[in-house]
Amino acid sequence: MAEKPLPSEVSSDAETLPLPPSPPKDGRPPFSLGREVLFTSTLLTCQILAQAGMGQGLAVLHMIGDHFHVTDNGELSWYLAAFSLTTGTFILVAGRLGDMYGSKPILIGGLAIYALWSFVAGASYFLRSSDKLFVIARALQGLGASLMLPNAVAILGRTYPLGKRKSMVFSLFGAFAPGGYMLGALFTAIPAQFGIWAWAYFAMGFACLLLAAAAVFTLPPTPSKANPDMGGLDWPGFLLGVSGLILVNVAWNQGPTVGWATPYVYVLLILGGLALGAFVVVEKRATRPLVPIRALNWHIVFVLGAIFLGWSSFSIWLYYLWQFLEKLRDVSPLLATAQNSPSAVSGFVASVATGLMIHKVGVPVIMVLAMVAFLVANVLVATMPVHQTYWTQTFFSAIIVPWGMDMSFPAAMMMLSAAVPREHQGIAASLLLTTNNYAMSIGLGIAGTVLRYTTDETDLFAMCRHAWYVGVGLSALGVVVSVGSLFYERRHPTLKH
Repeated sequence: MAEKPLPSEVSSDAETLPLPPSPPKDGRPPFSLGREVLFTSTLLTCQILAQAGMGQGLAVLHMIGDHFHVTDNGELSWYLAAFSLTTGTFILVAGRLGDMYGSKPILIGGLAIYALWSFVAGASYFLRSSDKLFVIARALQGLGASLMLPNAVAILGRTYPLGKRKSMVFSLFGAFAPGGYMLGALFTAIPAQFGIWAWAYFAMGFACLLLAAAAVFTLPPTPSKANPDMGGLDWPGFLLGVSGLILVNVAWNQGPTVGWATPYVYVLLILGGLALGAFVVVEKRATRPLVPIRALNWHIVFVLGAIFLGWSSFSIWLYYLWQFLEKLRDVSPLLATAQNSPSAVSGFVASVATGLMIHKVGVPVIMVLAMVAFLVANVLVATMPVHQTYWTQTFFSAIIVPWGMDMSFPAAMMMLSAAVPREHQGIAASLLLTTNNYAMSIGLGIAGTVLRYTTDETDLFAMCRHAWYVGVGLSALGVVVSVGSLFYERRHPTLKH
């Protein structure tokens, strides 16, 4: 799909360096090393805060449930799924908005929304009669994250040319995912254990405001009005895509709670499927599509399919591991956070290793290794007994799973970033971030559906084990898809490694 390149952006501020028409050939952005550090630190912190939102909903899940008198696992899962639902859904349009109006203002706006609804989530503590406001606030926190994440990735994609430096930056962006959710879990568990969990959400609000202020000064300027070459927003595609994703997700996550025999659940699923089908038809015919369906090739489909399967298995691993530790092994949220903390260190090592390996072995091989890591991590937890020392299966699973996360994300982002024009980096980021965030929410719904019809809800050990069996199945299928991607790449090369 031929598109005109984005015109050079001219700044009236002589002290501020705008993005040039194309990045320099040496792989360095057009500013000093010190400013590059500030620039990348700001964008990496966006990843930290987005993933911290996941950790906030997980670490003290049962404390928040007890506060609102909620004990049903299906209802509790919404504290996590609501955030992932809106993050994964609205990322679809957030990248396009960044391409139209500039990634920097959309990113800052996302931080402001994230801050506002973090304050509301904290304030919901004082309404003990219902958790509805808390769930709504969690969903709208996710909306802020959805505006923030793809535009952070897009700015990185525009600033760095394809090469080792770009690989390393994307790898670092992935590295901060496990560290981010661990920080979110830690700084929620501390006030929850020694005071009031609401303070963690107030702190998140202030952190988002501080980062928004930093972004004003550390990120290069972008156009203050829509780029005329981009056209308007594809409203039919936006409405069909977003409504379809929301309806399907709500159906999958509500089905385990009320049962799939409940009429409105399968009606939502059918309507969502029809909306997504119509979305594909509309996008194929649109002159300025939200997602360039016609430009997608089988290699991209293979990679996104593997990402969906791997990250959905990760969400199952993560959610039920915390239930296992806190309820069956009777550890505190703070100790559970400590027991998960090796993931942050291992994730950083995995990301650096991926940045070094990706140009030697290629994207498809990295993706296969990532899916194998997801599979091994799920097998370890699915076979571990309750009364076992932490230092065997739990510890090694926590070390292995970040290799799935931190190998799959930069590998997929490198491929998508290379596949689209520089002015459409937001669309590339949206495709990947929609897939992995949406997968995390759907994964919990798939596991919950299996549990509803196979286990007694009072047998938490059986619930955890059966859920992890689902994770094993999803990640094993991810291995198959990634191997298919490897063979397809060898027959139809798309990237120069």
